[in-house]
Amino acid sequence: MSIKTIIIPVRDLAAARSSYRSVLGVEPYADEPYYVGFRVEDQEIGLDPNGHSHGMTGPVGYYHVDDVTACLRAAVGAGWHVRQDAKDVGGGRLAAVVEDPCGNVLGLLQR
Repeated sequence: MSIKTIIIPVRDLAAARSSYRSVLGVEPYADEPYYVGFRVEDQEIGLDPNGHSHGMTGPVGYYHVDDVTACLRAAVGAGWHVRQDAKDVGGGRLAAVVEDPCGNVLGLLQR
């Protein structure tokens, strides 16, 4: 388990797609109106045009876990707050977002 996914909120998906394609030097593996995803080795970098409207103020790193529900329980038990409960994000993946007591955000992703 590790942080292998970073989701970045963007306002102009077409411009961001072009910019990240140039900087990363790879074509997106996913190119949808709601998400553009790039893979660079074992790292995924995703562009989310709806991120700002869902409260994202910057990139969120997603820690890959075996059981997102158990991880959410552990985080809450440790004094963290749930910003986004577990939800299906497609392809059988579940994602949640938590905030530590200092206001730092961490995503949880179950594949």
